[in-house]
Amino acid sequence: MPPTEEIVCTAEDCFLDIFENHYTYDVPDDLEVTDLACPVCGGTDCLETVEL
Repeated sequence: MPPTEEIVCTAEDCFLDIFENHYTYDVPDDLEVTDLACPVCGGTDCLETVEL
């Protein structure tokens, strides 16, 4: 099953709390959360992966 990550946006002016990112089977091994952008504010340095 492809990986799923829960990601939070820590930007103070962004109203997005948490989102779930679903990957396909062909996601590159070196893809990191820093390669993504917040779907609301567009920030890239404000995203953090939720570690359970």
